[in-house]
Amino acid sequence: MTLSSGRLSVAVLFAIAVAGCAPDAAIKPNVVSYNNTGSVGAPPSTNTQASATQPVQQSQGQYYIEFRSRYALSYGHTYVIFGRLDKSGRVLDREVAGLHPASDSAVPYVLGHYIPVPAETGVSDGDLDDRYRSASWRVTLNEAEYRKVVTYIHDLQKRSHFWQATVNNCNNFVGEIARSMGYKTPGIWLRPQQFVTRLREMNGGPNAVGYTGPAG
Repeated sequence: MTLSSGRLSVAVLFAIAVAGCAPDAAIKPNVVSYNNTGSVGAPPSTNTQASATQPVQQSQGQYYIEFRSRYALSYGHTYVIFGRLDKSGRVLDREVAGLHPASDSAVPYVLGHYIPVPAETGVSDGDLDDRYRSASWRVTLNEAEYRKVVTYIHDLQKRSHFWQATVNNCNNFVGEIARSMGYKTPGIWLRPQQFVTRLREMNGGPNAVGYTGPAG
């Protein structure tokens, strides 16, 4: 290793440390939920309205979107997975959308804490590996709702060309999707695990009713 590359490595590690890249908290049973499907991970319902709505939502939901966070060497990543479900609620196919630097190198990631860097909006390493999941919230959709959400996601991907940690990060990208569906969203400076957990809590917790469309 040359002296210059050694200095760069130290600078990268220092910048990541300053940025607060500590590991997320260990995954807990109440961190992962599947909203209105009645699946493993959601505690028993204490919400009468949600309980009454669950069977209807489940029978109508042929599609889904899952707001998800995963562990990483830094403070993690927030993204969405969406696709079709079979009659038993099993996933038939899935697509991933999330904002992240367009490089496997740590350099653009570090620079992106100060200036915008080129971004990608598709799948990144570890997104589909459940071993790295730190939090998730799945919402089932009917076909019309799903088509509307997917159209918005694909349009957002076309418009998202840069990543910047404090202004246009992965939380902000996912938050825009959630707001387009009529959901309340937390601040974008939370760690990914906290962001997804808080998103679920702000919209009714594990027993939240599914997609209702934007208010008004």
